[in-house]
Amino acid sequence: MSVDVEDWFQVWALSSVISREDWDDHALRVEDSTSRLLDLFAAKGAGCTFFILGWVAERLPGLIRRMAEEGHEIASHGWDHTKVFDQTPDEFREDIRKTKACLEDIAQVTVTGFRAAGFSIDSRTPWAHEILAEEGHLYSSSSHPIAHDHYGDPDAPLGVHVAGGALVEIPVAVQEIFGRRQSCAGGGWFRAMPYPVSRSLWRRLEGAGRQGVFYFHPWEVDPDQPKVGGLSLKSRLRHRLNLPVMERKVGRLLDDFRWGRIDQVFAEDIARGATL
Repeated sequence: MSVDVEDWFQVWALSSVISREDWDDHALRVEDSTSRLLDLFAAKGAGCTFFILGWVAERLPGLIRRMAEEGHEIASHGWDHTKVFDQTPDEFREDIRKTKACLEDIAQVTVTGFRAAGFSIDSRTPWAHEILAEEGHLYSSSSHPIAHDHYGDPDAPLGVHVAGGALVEIPVAVQEIFGRRQSCAGGGWFRAMPYPVSRSLWRRLEGAGRQGVFYFHPWEVDPDQPKVGGLSLKSRLRHRLNLPVMERKVGRLLDDFRWGRIDQVFAEDIARGATL
């Protein structure tokens, strides 16, 4: 189980109408929604990896400390949701170094995991995994191996693998059905699917003896977040689709399957990668 901790106004789909320079003009809602998720995980006995923006951690250190104190994994989502392929190698190095130091200082734990904004480590960034390893990360979960107009790599491996000869990459969950790839990883896919379909995909994954990574965002359980003008109809529908039912669907998923932290579920794979 993983959660990408970013606030509603930091979503890539809204970047055309809300700039980074204006982020501080918006009231933070991520603390309330993430706190509800922490309560939900505690009630269901689920462990989680929280991939956290440094920008959020700097402003809400108490929330980050609560995650760590309740036994969840603290991991990096970069500083301010800049996509990796929009950075130079030096900019990326500085970004992840700053975020890792901030999270470790707040939570007093070692940060070893990383997820790129928008799954943006791909063929355009052949240097990214090596830099992550050099800066002390042990794994990345930045691959969504599927075709999508905003992200994804339909040719990337579906399973855990060593990327760039440097670091373990743990993709989010995708299955191949009749020669076609279908995401069961979460996010907008999960909000759009009827729950029985999602459950069936995860049971199929489980039946094949595979572990999978699920992800979503705190803003997806916040149906009362402000509505933003100026978006295309497609972006508006995609962003707000089924927000009122998301928290309940996540609760059903937590009931139907066992969930833990990425660094624990994939401990053997990560340990093998660390010997590279």
